[in-house]
Amino acid sequence: MVAYKSLATSMRIRNFLPILQWLPQYKGKDLKFDLLAGLTVAVMLIPQGMAYGLLAGVEPIYGLYAGIVPLLLYAFFGTSRQLSVGPVALVSLLVLTGVSEFATPGTSKFLQLAIATALLAGIIQLILGFSKLGFLINFLAHPVISGFTSAAAFIIGLSQLNNLFGLNMERSNQIHKVLIQLFEQISQIHLLTFSIGLGGIILMLLLRRISRAIPSALIATIIGVVLVQQVQLDQQGVAILGLVPEGLPSFEVPSLSMTDLQQILPLAVTICVISFIESIAISNTIAAKHKTYKIDPNQELIALGMTKLGGAFFQAFPTTGSFTRSAINNEAGAKTGLSSIIAALMIGITLLFLTPLFYYLPKAILASIIMVSVIGLINYKEAKHLYKTDRRDFYTLLVTFLATLILGIQSGVLIGLLLSIGIMVYQNGKPHYAILGRLPNTDHYRNINRFSEAILDNEILTVRFDAQLYFGNAAFFTNQMENLVDAAGKGLHLFILDASNIHDIDSTGIHALEDFIGYLERKQIGFYLARPIGPVRDTITRHGLINRIGVEKCFLSVSDAIQAYTIKKEQIEKQNASAILHQKMKSKRKKAKGK
Repeated sequence: MVAYKSLATSMRIRNFLPILQWLPQYKGKDLKFDLLAGLTVAVMLIPQGMAYGLLAGVEPIYGLYAGIVPLLLYAFFGTSRQLSVGPVALVSLLVLTGVSEFATPGTSKFLQLAIATALLAGIIQLILGFSKLGFLINFLAHPVISGFTSAAAFIIGLSQLNNLFGLNMERSNQIHKVLIQLFEQISQIHLLTFSIGLGGIILMLLLRRISRAIPSALIATIIGVVLVQQVQLDQQGVAILGLVPEGLPSFEVPSLSMTDLQQILPLAVTICVISFIESIAISNTIAAKHKTYKIDPNQELIALGMTKLGGAFFQAFPTTGSFTRSAINNEAGAKTGLSSIIAALMIGITLLFLTPLFYYLPKAILASIIMVSVIGLINYKEAKHLYKTDRRDFYTLLVTFLATLILGIQSGVLIGLLLSIGIMVYQNGKPHYAILGRLPNTDHYRNINRFSEAILDNEILTVRFDAQLYFGNAAFFTNQMENLVDAAGKGLHLFILDASNIHDIDSTGIHALEDFIGYLERKQIGFYLARPIGPVRDTITRHGLINRIGVEKCFLSVSDAIQAYTIKKEQIEKQNASAILHQKMKSKRKKAKGK
């Protein structure tokens, strides 16, 4: 017993700290792969981090801060061995749009709220993770996610027009306002700045076509720095990064007053949801390729919560898993979380010794890095596919896309969430059901709309209900079943409910079933229940409905139910025939006696 308890404790610790699952079994031959992958990710993260810091409305150095502690913590707590955590475009834009409602970007108050948002979002994710609520991810429909992220990509790209064109437009996360400003200021475009930015975009796209493993962002950064420094383009109106502070981020307790809490709570919840969706999608995709470990959604919530919470104490704004860097990490051969630890160490070395090299980095290059990074978020293939295969999901995607573009990021998230819930309620409120017929020469019963050869018995109506029976669809169930019975006509003698797909039933569902049985009784039609699963049998027994139905009228299969009905019918016919014969014999005896 003591040994069992010790083993159980050890397993709980290893589940909470997944690093203990792979580190004791680490193989020396994997080091070269993790080292290469870690260096590759760091090379990508350095320019990307600064670009995303700029996108988030803080100094670019904070983008590098966000690439140290979060990466280290995820290596300890995350279940994915290739996921690369750090600043990403979508979450950075959420920070910008959410916090800018209460503070001006670039100010100390803005930075304070951005870091406090990371703290609060981390706490929320930890609570959800420890409460085992990772399944909540299923409540956001895929078309909603696709529509939202595609729209966000456009907004992110347009948010960089200032730096790309050298303009001075007001920030907005509503696309029409940005385009109006661009049209008004189009004559003021700084052509030299635009040329640098456009050149950066073309260079990175060309290098990515050759190989995604090429550090295209770093190459564009180096070329941009050298070009500006040598030709002195900063003196010709090209905006540059300027002085970048040296040194590692210091430990600071984030400031979070009650007023701040009330202001940023909606933003923190939004970031909590979006960052989890983004990370879990990436993690599952990569894990499916390796098939050597499994992703635990609840532990992922804990890991992401720890990265945000821990990062907030070292001046990091909210982070999550990056699709681009994770894909590169995986393609570079990363075997374990050690690659993330190596990447974090390289970022630390950069902060200690290399930040002066970024003084002449043109902001147009940072804008081009962001624009190229978000191209992958625009999922036009999914929209095209849904248009051909599922118009309802296509319109859901389209509504979310347009709402996000027109109303803004947070409104788009809210509308998308409401759409997801609405879709779920609609689907559960009007679920699928099927009339079943027997396939020739078998005991199998199938949907007559899908199997034209299925045979119907005019005396028996067999229906399969394909959802839980609960308050949301109880009235629908009763109405549809009664309509089917009415349509069957007077020759109907038995109704069989195939309950194999009814995985749950609540008290309202019980009442609906009772009402329907009563309706059948008034029409003198029998009721049999076929294939109810264990939990449903327990529920109808607990509510006493089993007594109303009759234990003898519950069957393990539809064929058993029909066989029982056939036997009972034959017995009744024999009894009736015997009664008729007996009556005839009695009449004959009477006549004979009379004579």
